[in-house]
Amino acid sequence: MAIEIEKKYRLDKKLLVEMAAKLRELNAVFTADVFEENYLHRGGLLDERNAVLRVRKTGDKTLLTYKEKVGTSPDGDFKHKIEFETVVADAAATEHIIEKLGYRLSVVYEKHRKSWHLGNVEVVLDELPFGYYMEIEGAIEDIIEAEKLLGADRFEPEVRGYPRLTVKFGKQINGVMESRFEKTATV
Repeated sequence: MAIEIEKKYRLDKKLLVEMAAKLRELNAVFTADVFEENYLHRGGLLDERNAVLRVRKTGDKTLLTYKEKVGTSPDGDFKHKIEFETVVADAAATEHIIEKLGYRLSVVYEKHRKSWHLGNVEVVLDELPFGYYMEIEGAIEDIIEAEKLLGADRFEPEVRGYPRLTVKFGKQINGVMESRFEKTATV
């Protein structure tokens, strides 16, 4: 069983730029710059287990992820989740299978993500339509160490995940909470 442990921080644009510069200064290894579309499904057993099925589309790859909350640290800053993830060949077929199993699409959000490896952790800088965030994922001790190196120990943690933030800041479209970037018209 894979357990994901992460800590999230809300940033402004200036802090996002500073964190990217700090990661370069610390010789963190840049691993990815992707645009994601995330489709989260709820209902039935998922709701009973405080879990979600997510279909994440990133250009040439689609991932199916099962996440189930299993706890938080005593201070509430670190999230612990069971996570299973696999690449799927056909996103549309995967969506149909999920629907036929009785789960409903509940949240859709987009984000731009830049990822680095710093020591034993993964650090990501995310831009969503409603704000900027940094996540550090790894063992708690390694997250605390990376936090100090980055100066993030002075930041206010964000305990809500992107689905909950989408529910708060997004808009409801046909019964689904969505947060998408504005599309600009091309001439």
